[in-house]
Amino acid sequence: MKPFSTLLLFFSFLLLGCDSKNNSQKTNKLTSEIKETKETAIVKYDQPYKITPISHATAIIEYNGKNIYIDPVGGIEAFKNFKNANAVFITHTHPDHLSAETLEAIKSDETIFVVPQTVADALPENIKKNIKVMQNGEKGNVLGIPIQAVAMYNIREEALKFHPKGAGNGYIFQLGQDRVYFSGDTEDTPEMRALKNIDKAFVCMNMPYTMTVEKAAEAVLAFGPKEVFPYHYRGKGGLSDVEKFKSLVEASSSIKVTQWNWYPDSIEK
Repeated sequence: MKPFSTLLLFFSFLLLGCDSKNNSQKTNKLTSEIKETKETAIVKYDQPYKITPISHATAIIEYNGKNIYIDPVGGIEAFKNFKNANAVFITHTHPDHLSAETLEAIKSDETIFVVPQTVADALPENIKKNIKVMQNGEKGNVLGIPIQAVAMYNIREEALKFHPKGAGNGYIFQLGQDRVYFSGDTEDTPEMRALKNIDKAFVCMNMPYTMTVEKAAEAVLAFGPKEVFPYHYRGKGGLSDVEKFKSLVEASSSIKVTQWNWYPDSIEK
């Protein structure tokens, strides 16, 4: 009887091991629960992330217990419902993207600042101790998150003075299974059109500083993100026609266009 009991025990452990393995596979299986409102998007993978628009070009990514601020401006009042930044990504030096006063308000002693060289040169000395300078096209890792700097610049002759090539960065963040792109202030450059495997793209469109909704739509159709969010769409003439952008993109592709209210102080609903 003893050999039979031993054999029975062996098979019991074997079956338990198989069941445990199957349960583990089920647990680790990628899920894509997506809940969206006009103000925020929560995408649940193995590690969920949340993106919240603040205003114009300013947003916050909450991921893996960290707060990542994009172009924070507006003073402490704009971020009263959020914890201090673990990392801050700044695209360029224009005041609607860079505010030293705001940076002082939302930083901690450990906050990492990821910036192009032009921004590094403009930052106060007390911030420069935790700075990471990235050049166009450079890849890196911040807070365990793979990132890439993407060139952002103007290509129209009359607009070259606004955003010279090499002076600013857009950024791609690898958040779990998703690649999330923030364009910064740019036109439909070859670098943007050549992007690959972008899941969510935040794309600017305002004149005369960046590009028209038609050019933004052409660029988006060229690099084909799964979903695109118009942002930074207020210029000298007021708000750009993001509904036209949406119709141009969705009429020619399966790309989803999601519009958030980046200008709560405007008449936009």
